[in-house]
Amino acid sequence: MNTIMSQKKALYVGTPAGFSELVRGNEDRLMALLTPVVREQNAVLDLGGVRRIDAAGVAALISIYGIARATGHSFRVCNVTSHVAEILELVSLDHILVAQERVEAQPVEPCVECPAA
Repeated sequence: MNTIMSQKKALYVGTPAGFSELVRGNEDRLMALLTPVVREQNAVLDLGGVRRIDAAGVAALISIYGIARATGHSFRVCNVTSHVAEILELVSLDHILVAQERVEAQPVEPCVECPAA
């Protein structure tokens, strides 16, 4: 399940459950999740669980960044793993996309309005 929370004027978006590779075939899923978000507001994507990224994944991040910028918003990634950080640095996107501070998700309060059966 996605975790989406407000964080410092940007929406914090957790990667979908089981999403450990941002590679060809997975990039459409990420685009579908984030495109409507970045059209409406600033967003930060947590890549802490992503262990691998390829050219298709990099292209998806660039596309999302472009959509955000075109609509007057910002898009960043946070909590990148060392491998993903290395790839983003190789393609000179680290200074554009990677948030330097570590972002922690706020715990979601459980629903207490719904009594157990």
